[in-house]
Amino acid sequence: MKERSNLRTLRGFHAIVETGSVTGAARQLGLSQPSVSRMLADLEAEIGFQLFHRDRGRLILTADGMLLHGEVGRSLGSIERVFSLVRDIAEFRVGELRLVGPPSLCESVVPDIAARFLKRLPGVRLSIDSRSVETARLMIANRMVDGGFVKLPLDRTDLVAEPLVQSEAVCVMASSHPLAQEPVLSPALVGRAPLILLGQGRTSRTQIEASFSDAGIKPNVRVETHTIGSACALAARGIGLTIVNGLLARSYLREGLIARPFAPKLMQDYAFVTTAEIEPSRLAQEFLADCRAYFAAVAA
Repeated sequence: MKERSNLRTLRGFHAIVETGSVTGAARQLGLSQPSVSRMLADLEAEIGFQLFHRDRGRLILTADGMLLHGEVGRSLGSIERVFSLVRDIAEFRVGELRLVGPPSLCESVVPDIAARFLKRLPGVRLSIDSRSVETARLMIANRMVDGGFVKLPLDRTDLVAEPLVQSEAVCVMASSHPLAQEPVLSPALVGRAPLILLGQGRTSRTQIEASFSDAGIKPNVRVETHTIGSACALAARGIGLTIVNGLLARSYLREGLIARPFAPKLMQDYAFVTTAEIEPSRLAQEFLADCRAYFAAVAA
């Protein structure tokens, strides 16, 4: 058989058997009766044996036709499943998106974006891994995940960054804190007040320490922690004040916990990052679109 005619003619043959007539097959396939009759005649001529006995207008399967029909039914079912999967993939009804990001981002902003994404694409599965910035970069570069959130600058040529948001540092403290009434806090105002800071080695920590050094003050670090959530929780208990990313701190502000601007401004930039080796997956591009929409709404 010629490959170009396989699927069409076999569908016609199957429809004739299933409906019991050429008329029924034509109705099922949305074709004219003469077209289906020609399809059957062409198929029999091409394969070299009869599929039906003709008995006063009736079509009765031959033994050869019965043998072929069973296999045709199974094959067409498999083909239909393939086509169905193609449609599901094209319309984002199936698939998995694997992401990575720093814990503070995954615990604050990412859940809101994920909720929007999954509501729009309910058939998609989402995997979110919380790792350090350096580990996240390695996972993205090695294609262990489809993409992730990383603080800029990247300083790597094997990654591609789509900048998403810029946020400044704020001071978070209990509303009963002695500095709570100050509209803006600076190293000079904070002085030797107890601080809760994120661990050494972070860009944000370096920025904070530099601002205190420029003011000639040695910060009084009472507690070191590793997530914004824990820093805010400690601040809420009156242990001290913390200086953290304002955007990420929003999720942790509750009654009795306030945020105040910090001067000088300490800016942090976040991006959605993918490997430079291949184009981002279609699901990653869809998620990035939701990220952009979310941060545009936040900035409005």
